[in-house]
Order: sequence, then C-alpha cells, then structure tokens
Amino acid sequence: MPAALKHDVFQAIADPTRRRLLRLLADEEMPVGALSGHFPTSRTAVSKHLRVLEDAGLVDHHKLGRQRLYRLRPEPLVEVKAWLAFYERFCDKRVADLKAFVEDR
Repeated sequence: MPAALKHDVFQAIADPTRRRLLRLLADEEMPVGALSGHFPTSRTAVSKHLRVLEDAGLVDHHKLGRQRLYRLRPEPLVEVKAWLAFYERFCDKRVADLKAFVEDR
C-alpha cells in the first residue's frame, strides 16, 4: 500500500455510511449527487466520506465533463479479508459445535 495514504482501510470501513458507499460503487461508477441521494445526509457529508475512502485507496474518481465519477478499488480489501480469515476458524468452530448439539438432540 502506498505510503501516501492518509487513512487505513480498517478505519475507512469502520463507518456504516462508508461501507454502504462501497456497496453502491461495487456495481457502477457514480457521481456524488447520485450517491448522496441514497443517504439522509448532505452532499458535503457524502463527499467527506468519499474523501476518507479515497485516502484509504478504496475508491478513486475521474472527471466526465463537470462531474467526478467515483468507482470502487477493491484491492485494499484484500488486507481486510486476510485479517478476517484468521478469525473465521472461531465462527466455523461455533457452527460445528451448534450442529453437533442439534444433531445429538
């Protein structure tokens, strides 16, 4: 990950609004105006969230006319996936324990 990034990925995805922005951008590029229509907050607030995501390398943008189109850059999420993979074993064990308990009844 480039040293120029101001926010780490975990900090960026900690906020539910930013996670929802990532979900919206997963399927298509969108301008701030279209994105802000999905939230009860101001366009300025959505822009600030996009800036945090961009600083973490999770989104970028390009200009099309007067608009900035934002798009998902999922590569930094590999770090999150690797971190979560370690903890999946605890979830898997609980599911296995529950299955054994139910089957024993």
